[in-house]
Amino acid sequence: MDPFAAIASLFIAFLLTPCTQSFYLPGVAPQDFGKGDVLQVKVNKLSSTKTQLPYDYYFLNYCKPRKIMNSAENLGEVLRGDRIENSVYTFKMRQEQSCKVACKMTLDSESAKNFKEKIDDEYRVNMILDNLPVAVLMERRDGTQSTHYEHGFLVGFKGNYAGSKDNKHFIHNHLSFRVMYHKDLETDAARIVGFEVTPHSINHEYKGDWDDKNPQLVTCNKNMIQGSTNPQEVEKDKEVIFTYDVSFKPSDIKWASRWDTYLLMNDDQIHWFSIINSLMIVLFLSGMVAMIMMRTLYKDISNYNQLETQEEAQEETGWKLVHGDVFRPPINSSLLCVYVGTGVQFLGMTLVTMIFALLGFLSPSNRGGLMTAMVLLWVFMGLFAGYSSARLYKMFKGTEWKKNTLKTAFMFPGIVFSIFFVLNALIWGEKSSGAVPFGTMFALVFLWFGISVPLVFVGSYLGFKKATLEDPVKTNKIPRQIPEQAWYMQPVFSILIGGILPFGAVFIELFFILTSIWLNQFYYIFGFLFIVFVILLITCAEITIVLCYFQLCSEDYHWWWRAYLTAGSSALYLFLYSIFYFFTKLDITKVISGILYFGYMSIVSYAFFVLTGTIGFYACFWFVRKIYASVKID
Repeated sequence: MDPFAAIASLFIAFLLTPCTQSFYLPGVAPQDFGKGDVLQVKVNKLSSTKTQLPYDYYFLNYCKPRKIMNSAENLGEVLRGDRIENSVYTFKMRQEQSCKVACKMTLDSESAKNFKEKIDDEYRVNMILDNLPVAVLMERRDGTQSTHYEHGFLVGFKGNYAGSKDNKHFIHNHLSFRVMYHKDLETDAARIVGFEVTPHSINHEYKGDWDDKNPQLVTCNKNMIQGSTNPQEVEKDKEVIFTYDVSFKPSDIKWASRWDTYLLMNDDQIHWFSIINSLMIVLFLSGMVAMIMMRTLYKDISNYNQLETQEEAQEETGWKLVHGDVFRPPINSSLLCVYVGTGVQFLGMTLVTMIFALLGFLSPSNRGGLMTAMVLLWVFMGLFAGYSSARLYKMFKGTEWKKNTLKTAFMFPGIVFSIFFVLNALIWGEKSSGAVPFGTMFALVFLWFGISVPLVFVGSYLGFKKATLEDPVKTNKIPRQIPEQAWYMQPVFSILIGGILPFGAVFIELFFILTSIWLNQFYYIFGFLFIVFVILLITCAEITIVLCYFQLCSEDYHWWWRAYLTAGSSALYLFLYSIFYFFTKLDITKVISGILYFGYMSIVSYAFFVLTGTIGFYACFWFVRKIYASVKID
């Protein structure tokens, strides 16, 4: 893929992200089909939840058109491993076809081996018609059809027949498509609102010599499949005939609602339970913060201010005692500035992405739209990263603002890109379509160096030019000694305790997010996600304020890094939960797939650490400045 075309497609995809509920845009507007109009089925990647390694459809020896053409891709599609191409499957609108031959081929040893491997790993074939993914309508055990769809159909299956005890591999070589359409009452035009498939394995037989132009199959006629008792086995030198039929069914589903069945989730009660669970945590923490702010702090500040008017001096105690050290710059203050700036960048990206998703701009029908938006927003939010990092750095009396800016621009993206590059090399070694091509990698580097880094420098320059934030109290020249702390106020214990509640507020919703990522499901309930995200922000802020207050009351003024790590430690629990999820929900057996899972989850956990840590830091920063600005100190 041409790198400059990839970059251009990023901006176009970002500006033209569809909002199916509000307005229609080119390429996303409903398309009307008259009777007899040609419908072209496109093929997408082969996917498996067992390996997490997508493959190009034509990696297997399926029927190929004369010229394979790639559809337009955005960056998100490439990063997801989507490879959308044309196929030999062609329909005519509202004209049924029975047992049409796609092609005949003889499997060589390589083709048979690849088919067997993909059948063993339960790979699924993904197809698209009019931007709708093909789905298999599942049946309950009692035989009644449900509205639950399974995305894509299996390449094949393993089993035995004709009294054989050995398990053999069989390929789904006959596809029964069903296209559902909604007809306009006024005109003859119709819109496609559903695309289903029922795969079959049939050992086709034919009369006489094979004729490509007029094949004479005896295993099916114009009306129906003859019900061959033998499925099509996958073996070297076996002839495989690929066939398909298509039927059309009128539907009451309107075009605007055609994705509802794909997105149907019966877990609304669980989502509401997640919200209520999170709200209970927030209410508990809010009560503690209110008690500290309105009772303890108000009483402390009143007493301290009254003492200033009294002649007899009394010894200061508690959090006021460390007023001369509480704003002393921390160890590795430049690194803290870098992480805070990166966290602001993440917060801005996450917030804007969720708002776009909430408004319907990033629906699942726009493949790769969510990923594209996140990458673009991350790049442009570099301005705020540089600004916030420089402001904090200047407050710490730092002078090497250019060096600090370089760290902000390169530290987090550099770590993530290094892990991503290694994982991409592993995927490339497996010949998977999930490997990011060189052109797209170049486009990512260009976005990083060409746009993000300059924006970080611009933001840093603006931030460093601003007046320095003045501390509400003066800092002593000589640091005071910190008394011995109780066991429960030790940094490690306090930090680990602080991360439990923020994680507890999101872990139920986290299950659905992981399921959508690793089990090939659609995630679309952005309303629930936004509420949970707001609750996460409040929880991180409140737990950090509470623990910070206890720390200051213990006369420990090293709060800068601890505030960041207290909320950020929730990322540790996220990673531990991902390990639990791996062993309880996933069926991954390959070493490479396991490395990919934990590699990507380490990136997610690292990002979550930066995001939550920054929220906790700024909450504690505001709290400390607020309380020390409220008391009179000589």
